[in-house]
Amino acid sequence: MPKGPGKKSCLDVRTDCTAPGLRQAVLDNLYYVSGNTPVTASPDDWYSAVAYSVRDRMLKAWNAGIERITEALDLRAVAYLSAEFLIGPQLGSNILALGVAAPLREALAMLGQDLDAIVFGEHEPGLGNGGLGRLAACYMDSMATLGVPAIGYGIHYEFGMFTQTIRDGWQMEMADKWLRKGFPWEIVQHEFAEEVGLGGSTETFLDAGGRLRVRWNPEKRILAVPHDIPVIGYGGTFCNVLRLWSAEAVDAFDFGSFTSGDYGKAVEEKILSETISKVLYPNDEPYQGKVLRLGQQYFFVSASLKDMLRVQQMLGKPLDTFHTTFAIQLNDTHPAVAVAELMRLLVDGHGMEWERAWAVTTKCFSYTNHTLLPEALERWPVELFGGLLPRHLEIIYEINRRFLEEVRAAYPGDEGLAARLSLIDEASPRSVRMAHLAVVGSHAVNGVAALHTELLKTHVMQDFAALTPQKFCNVTNGVTPRRFLALCNPRLAACITSRIGPAWINRFEEEIGRLEAFADDPGFQAQWRGIKRENKAVLAGLALERLGVALNPDAIFDVQVKRFHEYKRQHLNILRVIALYGAIKRDPGAEFSPLAVLFGGKAAPGYFMAKRIIKLIHNVAQVINGDPDVAGRLTVAYIPNFNVRVGQVVYPAADISQQISLAGKEASGTGNMKFGINGAVTMGTLDGANVEMRQCVGEENFFLFGLTAPEVIEVKRNGYDPRAYAATDPVLAEALDMIASGAFSSGDRDIFRPIVDNLLYQDDYMVLADFASYMHCQASVMEACRDTARFTRMSILNVARLGKFSSDRSIRDYCRDIWNITPELG
Repeated sequence: MPKGPGKKSCLDVRTDCTAPGLRQAVLDNLYYVSGNTPVTASPDDWYSAVAYSVRDRMLKAWNAGIERITEALDLRAVAYLSAEFLIGPQLGSNILALGVAAPLREALAMLGQDLDAIVFGEHEPGLGNGGLGRLAACYMDSMATLGVPAIGYGIHYEFGMFTQTIRDGWQMEMADKWLRKGFPWEIVQHEFAEEVGLGGSTETFLDAGGRLRVRWNPEKRILAVPHDIPVIGYGGTFCNVLRLWSAEAVDAFDFGSFTSGDYGKAVEEKILSETISKVLYPNDEPYQGKVLRLGQQYFFVSASLKDMLRVQQMLGKPLDTFHTTFAIQLNDTHPAVAVAELMRLLVDGHGMEWERAWAVTTKCFSYTNHTLLPEALERWPVELFGGLLPRHLEIIYEINRRFLEEVRAAYPGDEGLAARLSLIDEASPRSVRMAHLAVVGSHAVNGVAALHTELLKTHVMQDFAALTPQKFCNVTNGVTPRRFLALCNPRLAACITSRIGPAWINRFEEEIGRLEAFADDPGFQAQWRGIKRENKAVLAGLALERLGVALNPDAIFDVQVKRFHEYKRQHLNILRVIALYGAIKRDPGAEFSPLAVLFGGKAAPGYFMAKRIIKLIHNVAQVINGDPDVAGRLTVAYIPNFNVRVGQVVYPAADISQQISLAGKEASGTGNMKFGINGAVTMGTLDGANVEMRQCVGEENFFLFGLTAPEVIEVKRNGYDPRAYAATDPVLAEALDMIASGAFSSGDRDIFRPIVDNLLYQDDYMVLADFASYMHCQASVMEACRDTARFTRMSILNVARLGKFSSDRSIRDYCRDIWNITPELG
């Protein structure tokens, strides 16, 4: 019916983006969703009301996307399978995508509320841990912005990995209860739940046509319930979905047990089933932890593939064209069991012939490798794998048999090659090599930086690359400039827009280079420095409030924030800090530009050495920050519980970005990109994406040190002796001795002995070999920072020349080289 004068349709109420319309929407959601009034509402209530109002305005594009998929039978979509999606706080990014910041700010001001405070108060979803999950989130953002139809599939974890707190310098882990106050961005879709089996046994039988078939009889069945999170592209016209599965019991309540008084048994099935999606990355040191982790991986993979097959059948398309509907990307080895599961579903579930099913499977899957560390390539003991997934082990054996027949036919007599390529490692205990399964079952395998891909082909997977070189390609990682510049650094974003216009926000690679024309403009440089100082003042305020550490905004902010691992070499960084401290103590009157060295990141709960390095950093900080000889010159701070939200404050404030992993160990890195596009200058090795970043920004705008990847191999081949470096470098020897003597542990010589002994007698990541070069590079950094015009120019050029590292470019590469999809919007 036509609307009366002055009236709005229900759709208008849900989509009106004017300030009055948004004000009414917030009030409606406050009243009718939260059950509150403006007088009684808490900050969390206001957040929920705003979030639901924003979500309403996203769902128009969401529903248009569903209609597009159901109507376009020739559509091909990406199914991105990832064990984690570190999506970060959603409110700010969704407001940015919809372009409603100004009217929403006005609407909330009418209600006496501050938009910035509401945005900053959002709880961060505990759906990821580090670079792997953040990359997946960036790619979801870019696919929606470019108009690439996509579904991200993962797990709806009840608890994130952990909340990191620091007690007396030690990392302590607490449960990350991110769902305790609800999550307004998700829509639970019970009608699309899928059953997932585990355990049990298999049996053979003859079907109606007389064919020998196999039936899996699972011992346990779990219900996978989808929670859908809309992923809106910049501009608000295209919306994809992140579908995360939570585990529920098929029969959640045993009424008979309850009636008989056995109340524990009545809910036992519910408790055991829900364990599957309980926590991100359970400790897999104990056997039961390994079972749970493999169960998690299979749980979300099985539910996701069944969901895709449901869509295929809903569209009325035959199963042997499944690969024309979905391009399935395996984000690392966690979802690699999908290869065996799709074969099971097609062969056992739908009666497809093996050869036809294998052709469909290999055309669907592509695999992204994220590591050069052999120990990080997942493998599962055959006994464990067969106990949990007996039919899948049989399928993997058959895949392996057929694959090795081809290998032996191509290379007769080379049993060494067959053993190296086999999906089963026959060494005791026998294990399933998940990376091998992913490679054999995929039509494309990509590394995530040029150096990483080259090392993948020449070292980690050289036999596969020699056998099928056409499979291997490179797609260098990227980050979304929407979240990691436009959203997190609004001052710099406005400055850039004032000079080159706003198109850079969704055309970063094409537009940001225009900023280079202003690199030598004194007025622009002064504005640039002013913005950086304001950002540093914000971070300094946060450090004072949360840590009690006073940071000088006029100091050089030198930052290393990332997951703690020995190969990332946070201990090299703290050795440098100790050496600088020693130099100041020896000559307190020497010139020394104020320097604030900031650390952040989590160590895995069971990682002894990484947790000990965190303790060392805290102890060093306590000594240095309390020493009047260095007051105002050198400050050290550790930012606990580093996450996306904290990163959005840290990246804009950094002057120097520490990217110091041993060459040949980091696959790519994305923190280097987030820092770079916010104007931080990299101090790093030729590792991962650092290599390409240095090529883009220019050698003179990158602080390089350390051995190259070939030099690392050569030094180790000749017999690396770390003690020789300590014996010939008095600065290094003094720094090690200060740790060993108890200078940072109140005289306790034992607490940090494991670190010192490891460096002197093992040093797998060649910290001591790179120390002298690192210290020389530090001197170059200090010299450059004293020349403000030169350093500001370096900072501007780091932003202007990093257009390549937008995740939009990465997604275009995937579309062109792997997925065979044409983006609808660019």
